[in-house]
Amino acid sequence: MEPARQRRNERVLSLTERETISRGMAAGASLRGVARQLGRAPSTVCREVARNGGRRRYRATSADRQAWKAALRPKPCKLATHGRLRRLVAAKLGVNWSPEQVAGWLRRRYPDDMNMNISHEAIYRSLFIQARGVLRRELLRHLRTKRRFRQSARRQPSRQGQILDAVSIRDRPPEVADRAVPGHWEGDLLVGACSTHIATLVERSSRFTALVKVPRKDAVTVRKALVAQVRRLPQELTHSLTWDRGTELAEHVQLSIDADLDIYFCDPHSPWQRGTNENTNRLLRQYFPRGTRLDGYSQGQLNKTARALNTRPRKTLGFKTPLEAFVEALP
Repeated sequence: MEPARQRRNERVLSLTERETISRGMAAGASLRGVARQLGRAPSTVCREVARNGGRRRYRATSADRQAWKAALRPKPCKLATHGRLRRLVAAKLGVNWSPEQVAGWLRRRYPDDMNMNISHEAIYRSLFIQARGVLRRELLRHLRTKRRFRQSARRQPSRQGQILDAVSIRDRPPEVADRAVPGHWEGDLLVGACSTHIATLVERSSRFTALVKVPRKDAVTVRKALVAQVRRLPQELTHSLTWDRGTELAEHVQLSIDADLDIYFCDPHSPWQRGTNENTNRLLRQYFPRGTRLDGYSQGQLNKTARALNTRPRKTLGFKTPLEAFVEALP
């Protein structure tokens, strides 16, 4: 985990502000008057003066030096200084609880005891920074992901590529959202082992599914494969396509022209906005389990799998099959 670089937070007092406080104290000004001059709350100035010797002994340079010293990290780890909390956290991690689950359970179990509360980030740090010597490294095996390094989600740079001229899902017509009109599709790539993929297309109202062989994930290959598939579908039932923000659809403008489709993109990190496609991809894991190489399937085999899925009754369709619902939607 990359250590945070120390820098002065915008919310804390600067050296210049402390010098103003020092001059005000020497001149006998009131705390409220100094706070008003700085544009700060009176309580901020009052605490600053009180923790640094009071009115007579307050000095800007020594107060600023003390503030930097107090802000130094790392501070003593809470798990190192609270044995009961450490033992409880280790026990829960040992039965495969995630750090976030442990932290949330502790907040519910001990709502009024701050010594028995800890954030999930602090637990992760104690696991990944072994120099702290708090939690055994063996507990890493109980985490769901087996990564060797970890960054806080706040500090982690976004890996999402930039999709130029993307039309947001928020601009999608209302009839698409309520499934009132057939012919609107959702799509994504189903991921297999060794960076192999299959493109999945699902019609929102009938749940009819089409699987597309994708030799590679680059934008040109995906665009050509999708265009070929869309042209095989009835033109009356191909109006729009909603996709994730993956860079495989970077050529969405050309795809829209070639396939005569309106293309919309979900918000970043919001797969639930393509709920129909996400649910279908979970169903497809019955045919393509995780860890399976997907480049060994021919388009004929993918069509056979799609046919099997489209002829299974679906509760959401009143136990009609997606194929029956799709045919009924044809004009």
